[in-house]
Amino acid sequence: MQIESTDRIQRRIKIAIAWCLGYSPTLNRGVQLQALRDRFYGDLPCSDSLQSIVDAVVNLMREDLELPKQIVEIQSLIQDRPLLWEQRIGMVYGGATKIKQYVFEAAKLQEIRGASALLDNINLVDLPAFFHGDEDLDPEYFPECQSAKEYCQKIRHEWLETDSSLAGLAYALIPELIIYSTGGNILAFCPSEVVDRLANAIEKRYTSETLTANSCAVGAIFKPLEIKFGLLPDEITDETFWFADYQKAYQNPETQKFISGYVAPQLTTADGLWEAFCQRKSFNELTSNLAVLFNQRRSGNPEIGRPSRQFPVMFETHPYLRRDGGDKRSAIAQVKLLPDEPWYSESAARKRLVGQIAKREDITDNWYRRLGLQWRPNSRIETWVRKYERFLSKQSLIDRYFEGKERVTEEARSLREIGNVCRGFVAYIYADGNNMGGYIQKIKTPQEYQKFSRDIFTATEQSVYKALAEHLHPHRLQGLTDPESEGRNGKWIHPFEIITIGGDDVMLVVPADKALAISKTLGEEFEKHLAGIPEYQISGDEDRSKIHRYQPTTAEPSASSLSMSTGVLITAETTPIYYAEDLTNQLLKSAKERSKLLKPHGYYGGTVDFLVLKSVTMISSNIKEFRQEGLVKSAGDLKLKFYAAPYTLHELGGLIEVVQTLRTAEFPKSQLYQIRSLLDRGKRTAILNYRYFRVRLKPDGQKVLKDQFEFGWCDAETNNGSLAPWMYYTESDAQDKSGYETIWRDLVDLYDFVTVKTENATQLNR
Repeated sequence: MQIESTDRIQRRIKIAIAWCLGYSPTLNRGVQLQALRDRFYGDLPCSDSLQSIVDAVVNLMREDLELPKQIVEIQSLIQDRPLLWEQRIGMVYGGATKIKQYVFEAAKLQEIRGASALLDNINLVDLPAFFHGDEDLDPEYFPECQSAKEYCQKIRHEWLETDSSLAGLAYALIPELIIYSTGGNILAFCPSEVVDRLANAIEKRYTSETLTANSCAVGAIFKPLEIKFGLLPDEITDETFWFADYQKAYQNPETQKFISGYVAPQLTTADGLWEAFCQRKSFNELTSNLAVLFNQRRSGNPEIGRPSRQFPVMFETHPYLRRDGGDKRSAIAQVKLLPDEPWYSESAARKRLVGQIAKREDITDNWYRRLGLQWRPNSRIETWVRKYERFLSKQSLIDRYFEGKERVTEEARSLREIGNVCRGFVAYIYADGNNMGGYIQKIKTPQEYQKFSRDIFTATEQSVYKALAEHLHPHRLQGLTDPESEGRNGKWIHPFEIITIGGDDVMLVVPADKALAISKTLGEEFEKHLAGIPEYQISGDEDRSKIHRYQPTTAEPSASSLSMSTGVLITAETTPIYYAEDLTNQLLKSAKERSKLLKPHGYYGGTVDFLVLKSVTMISSNIKEFRQEGLVKSAGDLKLKFYAAPYTLHELGGLIEVVQTLRTAEFPKSQLYQIRSLLDRGKRTAILNYRYFRVRLKPDGQKVLKDQFEFGWCDAETNNGSLAPWMYYTESDAQDKSGYETIWRDLVDLYDFVTVKTENATQLNR
């Protein structure tokens, strides 16, 4: 029977709730599960013993079952369906914490890759395996589990069936219980009897596999009726505090702020109180409760009946013992069978081994076996590049990507190999979703949570693949001389590294000259994908003149309520990874701040901030301070900003076009630098020098520069003239602050890192 996606999710949630309500350690698991699947997937009749549970679940999940306004209505519902009040259902929420600390503590890409793959394997394979994800009837759910059935069965046998502290857990779990398990976290229903055992198993799995990664999992027990109506007191009486009491308290100035804080902090009048109350009293309140418990446990607060997290995993070190490559823990051995002969702790050795498996390296694991360690990873770890290759095949993009090049393509093993594409420079891309928190607050049901999670993960993953396929092609390595690259010259590689794709966030390493184009396409494809789904569609009601500085009338209005902000760092392949990651994270925060400032003008699209770092010593403090102290100059009552980042996606496209125009016109680099050096002499001096250099170009070059740069970016506010190379701006968060900014410094920085389009390669200044 073919079931549409939304209806299928609804049926899965019904099975999950019915399973929890009817679970008993003595029931026949296979018979009960099959009966529920027959009833909800196949619409077949069920036994009398299950009928009361099925009826209660169907009644609970009715779309017309709305939040009662009067307390007497809740009392009536409890009398009609006592099972929804008397029974209990468990929920568990958990996942890895301080992920970047674990992944980026290593200095080598191989170990970073392994750390990321190890966490992905736990999140996408190990934890769903607890729930028998490999036995799910729907192939679209848990594909990683279904391709590693023996591994999943081994996990349940060695973990859940033989560990006395987790006894009976595998018997109590089914695939439909999982609401979502992407983005580094898992949210799932479970029978109330196994809540603590499941939370403990999640934390234990992370620790046993990684040794050093932090994780946290919490659980709580709820009444089934709370899935629909949010948290409720243990007794419902005529005196129970309900909407009429909230309404009365809101009208009292002394208690209004407390009601607003609970129901809706943004509420300003009583008119929207009922709508806000309905929004609050839903499944969202249960997940908020779990999030509070999660934060409390993560902070080290004790939890009755569970092992404490006050003391995280720690390995003793000694000042006179050799440490591993990350200088974090005592090394257990030096591995001379690897090219760089590294010193490894057990945690670092696991990362390197998993990194080799993930990248399908032809180096054997003999070095690991010789260490005498008992731990063994999943030998079928699914990498993002393998998924990317399958995506190319499904989308018929294979020929376009390979362009007739060698199809026996390997994955890049180091930053040096990625940097081999662009003169030793690479780019770190860190993208994260915008407006996600606000949208989640509007979700009222578990099926909406599941659909949202699947929609966002699919949009993110496919957007990454499309961006990489559009702008990259296999690269043949050449000129590598370091010992780690021995025998690699002449190999064809995928010239990128997908560090992680988790929920709505992405971390990539790509060749420097493709970074901005990839970032732009990534953001556009993400919005395009979600704009095709009714729940995320918006009408483009925005003031484009206050949003875009580049040809605002040509900009497409926002079509999706969700988007991506991106930080891009272009730097040398030798830049320490932990330093590059920190700067990229700062750029992402800057881009997200720009997005928030533009939101009042109706802009819901993506933003990008970037930095070209040609020297590690270029920035000694954070990027914001560097820009404020070094790239901003006061000129009387006005400010001169020698940069214009962050950019909207539309502006970024215009910036790339200007750089391509300059390169196509063969604009002399010496003149680019000279104009940049004259910016800090003041607005008029910079304008005069720019015009002097422009008129020295050939007529065709002048025309293109005027069309693309001056008319595109530098129109005056009060007349039809041009302020090139300046733009007038007014800060969005303070109308009394204004000044002039320029994209010229950004143009100079990007000159060597933007590829000229082949069709525009004609020299305009012949």
